[in-house]
Parts: sequence; C-alpha cells; structure tokens
Amino acid sequence: MIFYHGSKKLIQNPIYRGSQIHNDYGPAFYLTKDLTSAKVWACKQNELGVVNKYFIDDRRYKELKILDLTDKNKYSVLNWVAILMHHHELTSTFKKGRSNFLEWLDKFYIDVEQYDVIIGYRADDSYFRFPLSFVEGRLSFNDLEEIYLLGNLGTQYVFKSQRAIALLHFKEIIECDETFLGIYHSVVKEASNKARDIIDQPVDINKKYIIDLMRENYEG
Repeated sequence: MIFYHGSKKLIQNPIYRGSQIHNDYGPAFYLTKDLTSAKVWACKQNELGVVNKYFIDDRRYKELKILDLTDKNKYSVLNWVAILMHHHELTSTFKKGRSNFLEWLDKFYIDVEQYDVIIGYRADDSYFRFPLSFVEGRLSFNDLEEIYLLGNLGTQYVFKSQRAIALLHFKEIIECDETFLGIYHSVVKEASNKARDIIDQPVDINKKYIIDLMRENYEG
C-alpha cells in the first residue's frame, strides 16, 4: 500500500503524535492515498512544497486496528462530527451556547485513541465551519451529508499509534510544480460558496436539523 504526505519538507521518519493536538483526530500522522491531494496540500500556503511517499506491507496493515468512518453501513456522519467537536478547539462562548447540542452529540463519540489507523473525512480549519454550522442549527443534517459524503473534500488516513507509524517505510520525495499553487484555496472557496448558499437559504421543513434529530432521539 502506498501513502502520501504533503509537507514543506522531507519527512523520512514520521514522529509519533507529532502533529498539533487540535487536528481533526488529535495528534497523529496524517496521510492520503491520492497523490494529487497530497500535492495540493503541500502547496496550500501558495509556496511549493513536497510530497513524502511511503509504503506499508498489505498484510501488516491489515493486522492494525482500523476505524473506517467512511463506511456508511457502520457509521454516521454524526460519529465524525462528534469526534471533531472533541478534538478541535471550541470557544467558551460556542460551548456555552450549544451545550445541549454538544452533550447530545457525545453519544456518537468514538474514542479514536484505541485505534491504530482512522480513515475519515477531512475537516481542517477551512472546512471546520461546516460541522460548526450544523451544531449551530444553521446547516441541515441532509446538507452536511451532501457536502462531505458527496462533495469530495478528501479522505485522510490517520496513523494514530506508534505501532502503525513504525510500519511506514519512506520511499521517495516527490517535487510539486507551480500548477498546484493556489489550487487548495480554489477548492476551499468552491466548497465554502456551496455551503454558504445552502446556509443562507430559508429553513427547509423537509430537511432535518440537529434539533429535529434530538427530538426524534436519532440513533444513526
């Protein structure tokens, strides 16, 4: 299996829990299987970055404990939102004003620390506004699913454990060319415009918002 990590620098030896603590799934090493996505990420600051390429033995990978949040038969987008709310830094004002919603979301929370690898949707700072809007009651559950499940915002492979990271073998570094400058912001802008158009629409009684799910005691 091949994985890529877009960065500003060469990373031959990934550091266990080396990322920021408020990333989507907490401190971990974040990867993708898509080379183009990695190049876009490497150049997100409008500076040419590089892509670190790694491989891992298929059999050893399958021995890891893996949480695949993109498996729609097992997990709901609410599981993913609950995890984000747990790891991202929320303002005290936001938490106080939505305490009942956040408390309800807790029942969908999955402790990612018990897994070696998490496969999940991306929600870095640029995309995090969407689940926030859902918790605020401004974005419907239907639209949140569409943005993430159908919006192709990216899937990431999160190597959480030291055991998992130890199985990654550095293969090579791949240079990015200038065609990737600015693409990240274009993708974010497109998704943001789509979400803003949805959020600015009047409440649709045919769609379900977080308060509706709570009243129905929705279980996912």
